[in-house]
Amino acid sequence: MKKKTLSHVDKSGLPSMVDVSEKKITERIARAQAIVFLPKEIIQAIAGKELITKKGPVFQTAIIAGVMAAKKTHDLIPLCHPLGLEDCQVEIALRKGEAIINSRIKVTGKTGAEMEALTAASVAALTIYDMCKALSHHIIIKEIKLVSKSGGKMDFAIA
Repeated sequence: MKKKTLSHVDKSGLPSMVDVSEKKITERIARAQAIVFLPKEIIQAIAGKELITKKGPVFQTAIIAGVMAAKKTHDLIPLCHPLGLEDCQVEIALRKGEAIINSRIKVTGKTGAEMEALTAASVAALTIYDMCKALSHHIIIKEIKLVSKSGGKMDFAIA
Protein backbone atom coordinates (compact mmCIF):
# COMPACT_ATOMS: atom_id res chain seq x y z
CA MET A 1 0.00 0.00 0.00
CA LYS A 2 1.37 3.39 -1.01
CA LYS A 3 2.09 5.74 1.90
CA LYS A 4 -0.05 8.88 1.80
CA THR A 5 1.77 12.19 1.91
CA LEU A 6 0.71 15.81 1.88
CA SER A 7 0.39 17.04 -1.67
CA HIS A 8 1.48 20.65 -1.13
CA VAL A 9 4.76 19.97 0.66
CA ASP A 10 8.10 19.41 -1.08
CA LYS A 11 10.84 16.94 -0.05
CA SER A 12 12.24 19.52 2.38
CA GLY A 13 8.89 19.95 4.11
CA LEU A 14 8.27 23.40 2.62
CA PRO A 15 5.04 24.57 0.96
CA SER A 16 4.99 23.82 -2.76
CA MET A 17 2.46 24.03 -5.57
CA VAL A 18 1.59 20.62 -7.00
CA ASP A 19 3.13 19.97 -10.43
CA VAL A 20 0.18 19.04 -12.66
CA SER A 21 2.12 18.98 -15.94
CA GLU A 22 1.90 15.19 -16.25
CA LYS A 23 -1.80 14.91 -15.33
CA LYS A 24 -4.44 14.13 -17.93
CA ILE A 25 -6.97 16.75 -18.95
CA THR A 26 -10.40 15.53 -17.87
CA GLU A 27 -13.79 16.99 -17.03
CA ARG A 28 -13.86 17.55 -13.30
CA ILE A 29 -16.88 18.36 -11.17
CA ALA A 30 -16.88 19.25 -7.50
CA ARG A 31 -19.80 19.91 -5.16
CA ALA A 32 -19.67 21.49 -1.73
CA GLN A 33 -22.17 22.48 0.91
CA ALA A 34 -22.37 24.97 3.74
CA ILE A 35 -25.09 25.08 6.38
CA VAL A 36 -25.97 28.32 8.13
CA PHE A 37 -28.18 28.27 11.23
CA LEU A 38 -30.52 31.28 11.19
CA PRO A 39 -32.11 32.35 14.47
CA LYS A 40 -35.84 32.84 14.88
CA GLU A 41 -35.78 36.61 14.24
CA ILE A 42 -34.17 36.11 10.83
CA ILE A 43 -36.51 33.25 9.86
CA GLN A 44 -39.47 35.45 10.82
CA ALA A 45 -38.08 38.30 8.72
CA ILE A 46 -37.83 35.97 5.73
CA ALA A 47 -41.43 34.71 6.13
CA GLY A 48 -41.51 32.71 2.89
CA LYS A 49 -39.95 35.37 0.69
CA GLU A 50 -36.50 36.69 -0.17
CA LEU A 51 -35.03 38.54 2.78
CA ILE A 52 -34.05 42.06 1.78
CA THR A 53 -31.89 44.07 4.16
CA LYS A 54 -30.45 47.57 3.81
CA LYS A 55 -27.59 45.88 1.92
CA GLY A 56 -29.96 44.26 -0.60
CA PRO A 57 -31.47 40.82 -1.30
CA VAL A 58 -29.59 38.41 0.97
CA PHE A 59 -29.70 35.12 -0.90
CA GLN A 60 -29.29 36.65 -4.36
CA THR A 61 -26.26 38.60 -3.13
CA ALA A 62 -24.82 35.49 -1.46
CA ILE A 63 -25.14 33.54 -4.71
CA ILE A 64 -23.28 36.23 -6.65
CA ALA A 65 -20.60 36.42 -3.93
CA GLY A 66 -20.13 32.64 -4.05
CA VAL A 67 -19.66 32.66 -7.82
CA MET A 68 -17.22 35.58 -7.64
CA ALA A 69 -15.23 33.85 -4.88
CA ALA A 70 -15.00 30.58 -6.83
CA LYS A 71 -13.45 32.48 -9.75
CA LYS A 72 -10.90 34.07 -7.38
CA THR A 73 -9.97 30.96 -5.36
CA HIS A 74 -6.40 30.94 -6.65
CA ASP A 75 -6.00 34.51 -5.33
CA LEU A 76 -7.27 33.49 -1.88
CA ILE A 77 -5.68 30.06 -1.34
CA PRO A 78 -1.93 30.39 -1.93
CA LEU A 79 -1.13 27.07 -3.62
CA CYS A 80 -4.27 26.67 -5.77
CA HIS A 81 -3.85 26.66 -9.52
CA PRO A 82 -5.86 29.25 -11.47
CA LEU A 83 -8.71 27.45 -13.22
CA GLY A 84 -10.89 28.52 -16.10
CA LEU A 85 -14.25 27.55 -14.66
CA GLU A 86 -16.74 26.31 -17.21
CA ASP A 87 -19.68 26.37 -14.83
CA CYS A 88 -20.32 27.58 -11.32
CA GLN A 89 -23.70 27.16 -9.68
CA VAL A 90 -24.62 28.27 -6.18
CA GLU A 91 -28.06 27.48 -4.80
CA ILE A 92 -29.57 28.38 -1.44
CA ALA A 93 -32.61 26.77 0.15
CA LEU A 94 -34.21 27.21 3.55
CA ARG A 95 -34.82 24.09 5.62
CA LYS A 96 -35.91 24.08 9.26
CA GLY A 97 -34.21 27.31 10.29
CA GLU A 98 -31.10 26.75 8.20
CA ALA A 99 -29.85 28.10 4.90
CA ILE A 100 -28.46 25.17 2.92
CA ILE A 101 -25.92 26.38 0.38
CA ASN A 102 -24.89 24.02 -2.41
CA SER A 103 -22.20 24.84 -4.94
CA ARG A 104 -21.23 22.97 -8.09
CA ILE A 105 -18.11 23.71 -10.10
CA LYS A 106 -17.23 22.23 -13.49
CA VAL A 107 -13.87 22.55 -15.23
CA THR A 108 -11.98 20.64 -17.89
CA GLY A 109 -8.35 20.58 -16.89
CA LYS A 110 -5.48 18.89 -15.10
CA THR A 111 -6.58 19.63 -11.56
CA GLY A 112 -9.85 19.47 -9.68
CA ALA A 113 -12.20 22.16 -8.51
CA GLU A 114 -12.72 21.10 -4.88
CA MET A 115 -11.29 24.30 -3.45
CA GLU A 116 -13.42 26.41 -5.79
CA ALA A 117 -16.57 24.58 -4.71
CA LEU A 118 -15.65 24.95 -1.02
CA THR A 119 -14.77 28.62 -1.50
CA ALA A 120 -18.08 29.33 -3.24
CA ALA A 121 -20.10 27.74 -0.43
CA SER A 122 -17.99 29.39 2.28
CA VAL A 123 -18.20 32.91 0.88
CA ALA A 124 -21.93 32.56 0.24
CA ALA A 125 -22.32 31.57 3.92
CA LEU A 126 -20.19 34.51 5.06
CA THR A 127 -22.26 36.85 2.90
CA ILE A 128 -25.47 35.65 4.54
CA TYR A 129 -23.87 36.29 7.93
CA ASP A 130 -22.71 39.76 6.91
CA MET A 131 -26.06 40.79 5.49
CA CYS A 132 -28.12 39.44 8.41
CA LYS A 133 -25.96 40.37 11.40
CA ALA A 134 -27.96 43.56 11.98
CA LEU A 135 -30.93 41.31 12.82
CA SER A 136 -28.99 38.89 15.02
CA HIS A 137 -25.45 37.85 15.86
CA HIS A 138 -26.66 34.35 16.75
CA ILE A 139 -26.09 33.15 13.19
CA ILE A 140 -23.91 30.04 13.11
CA ILE A 141 -22.03 28.75 10.10
CA LYS A 142 -22.30 25.13 11.15
CA GLU A 143 -20.73 23.06 8.45
CA ILE A 144 -18.72 23.44 5.27
CA LYS A 145 -17.88 20.24 3.44
CA LEU A 146 -16.94 18.72 0.12
CA VAL A 147 -19.91 16.62 -0.98
CA SER A 148 -18.42 15.03 -4.10
CA LYS A 149 -15.75 15.26 -6.75
CA SER A 150 -15.27 13.39 -9.98
CA GLY A 151 -12.98 13.31 -12.97
CA GLY A 152 -9.58 13.19 -11.35
CA LYS A 153 -7.37 10.41 -10.04
CA MET A 154 -9.94 9.48 -7.40
CA ASP A 155 -13.69 10.10 -7.28
CA PHE A 156 -15.25 10.96 -3.93
CA ALA A 157 -18.79 11.25 -2.61
CA ILE A 158 -20.33 11.45 0.81
CA ALA A 159 -22.78 8.58 1.15
